[in-house]
Amino acid sequence: MRTTLLATCARILPAAGALACAIAAPAALAQTRATPPTTSDAAIAPISEATIAAARARAAKTVKAMQEDEKTTLTHGAMAMPMGPGMSVPEGAVPGAGYVPGIARLGVPALTESDASLGVAWVMGMRKDGATAMPSGLAMASSWNPQLLYEGGAMIGSEARAKGFNVLLAGGANLMRDPRGGRTFEYLAEDPLLTGDLVGAAIAGVQSNHIISTIKHFALNGQETGRKFADSRIGDAAARESDLLAFQIGIEKGHPLSVMCAYNKVEGAKACGNTYLLDTVLKRDWGYPGFVMSDWGAVDALDYAINGLDQQSGDQLDAKVFFGAPLAEAAKSDPRYKARLDDMNARVLTAIYAAGIDQHPATPGGAIDFDAHAKVAEETARQGIVLLRNAGNALPLARRAQRIALIGGYASKGVLSGGGSSQVQGESGPAVSIPLGLEGPFADFFAKAYHASSPLKAMRALAPQATITWAPGDDIGAAVAAAGRADVVVVFATKWSSEGFDQADLSLPDGQDAMIAAVAKANPKTIVVLETGNPVTMPWLESTAAVLEAWYPGARGGEAIASVLFGETNPSGHLPITFPRSVDQLPRPVLDGYASLEPDFAGAPPTPDAKLPVDYAIEGSDVGYRWFARKNESALFPFGYGLSYTTFAASGLSSDGTSARFTLTNTGSRAGADVGQVYLVSRAGKPIRRLVGYARLDLAPGASQTATVPIDPRLLADWNGSGWTMPAGDYVFALGSDAEHIGESVSVRLKTKTWKD
Repeated sequence: MRTTLLATCARILPAAGALACAIAAPAALAQTRATPPTTSDAAIAPISEATIAAARARAAKTVKAMQEDEKTTLTHGAMAMPMGPGMSVPEGAVPGAGYVPGIARLGVPALTESDASLGVAWVMGMRKDGATAMPSGLAMASSWNPQLLYEGGAMIGSEARAKGFNVLLAGGANLMRDPRGGRTFEYLAEDPLLTGDLVGAAIAGVQSNHIISTIKHFALNGQETGRKFADSRIGDAAARESDLLAFQIGIEKGHPLSVMCAYNKVEGAKACGNTYLLDTVLKRDWGYPGFVMSDWGAVDALDYAINGLDQQSGDQLDAKVFFGAPLAEAAKSDPRYKARLDDMNARVLTAIYAAGIDQHPATPGGAIDFDAHAKVAEETARQGIVLLRNAGNALPLARRAQRIALIGGYASKGVLSGGGSSQVQGESGPAVSIPLGLEGPFADFFAKAYHASSPLKAMRALAPQATITWAPGDDIGAAVAAAGRADVVVVFATKWSSEGFDQADLSLPDGQDAMIAAVAKANPKTIVVLETGNPVTMPWLESTAAVLEAWYPGARGGEAIASVLFGETNPSGHLPITFPRSVDQLPRPVLDGYASLEPDFAGAPPTPDAKLPVDYAIEGSDVGYRWFARKNESALFPFGYGLSYTTFAASGLSSDGTSARFTLTNTGSRAGADVGQVYLVSRAGKPIRRLVGYARLDLAPGASQTATVPIDPRLLADWNGSGWTMPAGDYVFALGSDAEHIGESVSVRLKTKTWKD
């Protein structure tokens, strides 16, 4: 549904003198948090529409007071890292992703920017500090817990303030159209509702610290292969019902003050100069009041400003600083550029004032409670670990087990993290860092790095009576021998991902599939812990006792994994992405361009004639589990899947089409959490599969709780070219333990409904 910010502004500010009516920030902005909120005292409270409306009015006054030579100050910024010739850290900047100077005469502060989806970025240690690493986006999303993501965002934002940053390049909201994508680990889900809810909560948490958060990468940024020129072909309706809907929900829930556009093309035009995306969808249809910043090195021409881009980021990486002198000259002679330049400034200033950056400056050197923040990261990891298999209740491990062999994954030292610009490390840096041997200034971005959180150490702390050993796993013979000497084997299998390249397939690298098969044959009590940034196939699955998907579990991942293995934590994670049986089940079994294009390790610009069409029209809006339902395919593990050490039952479903009500009961013998999932399974007599509501509930043994979840009408509708249409007919809703296992259903007859966005 269309945001109401413009209408709100007109309503509460009918005259200039009414500015004071909404200057005061909401409670979520009333103070700067030194530590993140806890579950008991936090509420997901985005910056209010009234605050943004007041900021718009104030921004308009500032633009009128700006001198002509000041009007391109806020429209471009430099990369604040000494990464190559002519690049240095600008005076007043904090080493990080970017810096936009302020206008001291008008009290406009500089913008200091950091990558921050998973924590304040490490930038190869050049600041000589560390930050708390949250688990990967997939791990966070596996919690299905917006409150948890709000708390993580608030924690990240508080650390950013302490380091002097006031803009975070957070809020990854791209749907996972291909599980082999290199940045899949950074993003959240393949479903627009789950993605929108979770990213909105995380953004609201970040911005509760008087900090601007982006939502990114807008839009249809589905692969790293050819990422600077891959052309996403999909069509308006399918885009609005999938990827764009995820962004729309995230913007409505979190009120991000900036949108970062993507590298790729959409329907033939670069995303950062795409009139359809930036003007038609974002600013006109959604009424978005903030500013659009480019990705770093994503601006090719001055006319991107006319097409809707407000700020050129990392301008040294582009062929020219288009939004500097060329923009100023164009504004002198062309009324379109003059008006556009004023609007660009107004949008950046609106974000600054709405966040309160000028009134609550972020200053380097602030105190950080790393112990408290580590608990946020650990709780997120615990809730995000997904139990995929547990044959014969092999887990939790009995603490009386005497001989436990850990094999592989550097489990003696730490847990794997994803690579690229989102890389976070603690104060002491990585426990293990394996360089790829690349050349150039960005080479260190692509080292395989492990957080200093040892599963071996954590398991020994929970079972001090046991003999727990570790073997590297690189020698299958030695791994089999270790397995034969143990009562129980825990194999740590890893697969590293990073921006800049995609995965060739869904197998585990370095012979790990063969190693696991051999170890499981030697010892049937083999438990596999997966640390991956993508779904993987499991040819050894049926020969193992249990499988945990731990993803990239962050700063306290070792402790979280040990807690689940020994039953201190009852696993409650549910998959936010489908695990295929093979790539043959995907809309594109061969990833477009993978075989012929080089990975983008160095950030080099593409050749002018580079072309790579990517046909997303194959699946359209049926991303992930929707595609599997449409093709009547069975996944290895479906979206929404997750086991527990207890059992649950869902019942009592009722719906009027605007909300659904159901009851979850813990039918087992120990406390745990489950996610009740409601799917639309039929519409007007035709099968369909869409998640329309969910609720995560914590339940004691034998306890029941009833949940009522709203149903967004857009999830029931089709985009008609200028709005939404729900056809008349019977709508069948069903409870599902996941997207494939559907239970009790209810049918509701609804009338035709059409509305504008």
